[in-house]
Amino acid sequence: MTMVSQIKIGEYLIRQLAKYGIKHVFGIPGDFILGFYDMLERCEHIRLITTCDEQGAGFAADAYARVSGLGAVCVTYRAGALKVANTIAQAYAEKSPVIIISGAPGADEKQGSNLLHHPVSDFGVQKRVFDEFTVASTVLDSPATAQDEIDRVIHAALKFKRPVYIELPRDMVSVPCPAGHKEKREQETSDPGTLAEALHEAVALIDSAAQPVILAGVEIHRFGLQKELTALARNKGIPVAATILAKSVVADTRDFYMGIYEGATGLEDVCRYVESSDCLLLLGTFRTDLNLGMFTARLTQSIYATSEKISIKHIPFDNILFQDFIKGLSRAPISPRTIGNIPRPHPPRPISNSRKSKVTIDSLFQHLNAFLKKDTIVIADAGATLSGANDLYIHRSMKFLSPAYYASPGFAVPGALGAQLADPEFRPLVLVGDGAFQMTGMELSSIARYGLNPIVIVINNQGYSTERPTLDRPFNDVHPWQFSKVPAVLGSGIGFIVETEEDLAKALLTADQNTHGYTVIDVKIGRDAQALSRLRQAEKVQTKTP
Repeated sequence: MTMVSQIKIGEYLIRQLAKYGIKHVFGIPGDFILGFYDMLERCEHIRLITTCDEQGAGFAADAYARVSGLGAVCVTYRAGALKVANTIAQAYAEKSPVIIISGAPGADEKQGSNLLHHPVSDFGVQKRVFDEFTVASTVLDSPATAQDEIDRVIHAALKFKRPVYIELPRDMVSVPCPAGHKEKREQETSDPGTLAEALHEAVALIDSAAQPVILAGVEIHRFGLQKELTALARNKGIPVAATILAKSVVADTRDFYMGIYEGATGLEDVCRYVESSDCLLLLGTFRTDLNLGMFTARLTQSIYATSEKISIKHIPFDNILFQDFIKGLSRAPISPRTIGNIPRPHPPRPISNSRKSKVTIDSLFQHLNAFLKKDTIVIADAGATLSGANDLYIHRSMKFLSPAYYASPGFAVPGALGAQLADPEFRPLVLVGDGAFQMTGMELSSIARYGLNPIVIVINNQGYSTERPTLDRPFNDVHPWQFSKVPAVLGSGIGFIVETEEDLAKALLTADQNTHGYTVIDVKIGRDAQALSRLRQAEKVQTKTP
């Protein structure tokens, strides 16, 4: 008689991670997770990526999830897990499906013991923290339910495109599960009648409009609906703009794409065209301050569809899946029309490489725009870097990542680690301020360890530009960071100091050729340099808005 081998709890978790496409898990080992780490290191299908710090691991897992569809970070109890809380909050806010796996004390250790290290209060406090910004959580404290619980939370991450939390007590890692488990995954469907009614109303509204416009949001990417959006826009002749968080959801090369809409803080021609629409389709769009021009948006909403709500002329349609509605729209009998004269993203202009003038924010991004290639993925950090990057001409869809809603500084450098491991065919161009670099820039050592080659542009204006002039306290005025020397400290990569446009052109040329390692380019733009005027305008609007 053939015996059915039992699988251990830790082994089943690893198997499910691999099954759903995770090839890399980010994190830092600690005593409460060492047993599971040992299992991961022996796994042939998943590579364990050790970072400098848990925050870096969290940001890397977030970027990995944005590129590949699912990410994972693995840390020890409390001292490790609570350090990724900020990164997971960002992933929750911006709908990035990250699985947090945390070690925990064993059952026997929890019985009346107050002597275990990493204490906060009771043993359940960590899970309660993560309950606030995950869509599902579990403690794998029973072999009888562990497999079902693992399936449940992973399915929730895939369904809602948001983080989930798995707590793994260290005495449960190698405990066998009962044999005969069958994975159960509920298949959600839309109510056919309600879906048909919603599509009928949407078609009638679009056909009766003189100037329908799609404002595409990041959920189009999270739910893998770029092809459907493209079909709707191209076949039906409906132009598309995107929000800041959704930049590159449509490539700038598409003839139906207008660029980024940012309300009155954005490009005037895009703002005018979008706001004059008599049928605006907000598809997968977050209605937030940054997405809508710091409260300056003047939109006449006709059709609003996200994973959480679908409404037409403010009438809600319940029991409809977002993806079903978008797919239905792309196939609906909407009368085709010809796209007329619409705003278009500005392609890069040729740049002279011999100019010795000082680099400014504007000239920096002009050079970067000309430098971008089809195999570049841009990763912009929060602040002035993101404001400047909004006008970069992105050649391929979903090749621009940023924390444009939650706006946590420090995302970009570890984000490059996650993004390039998720898709090694694309080379990251990292745009990071000098302040944000000081938070997570040492993840360059992790990037070097795993043989990656991003180009890191440090915009060095000796301070947090978004706080000026309200808070004008420079850092680095006594002992300034020498960002170009970081490669020498780490023993890998190359670095440049850039003060003129000629310096910049030479540095970018060398960085392009340095495909065997990373490059750091310290661009000194001066403390008095202003960020792009739209960032300043946004700050003024925000200050005046009650």
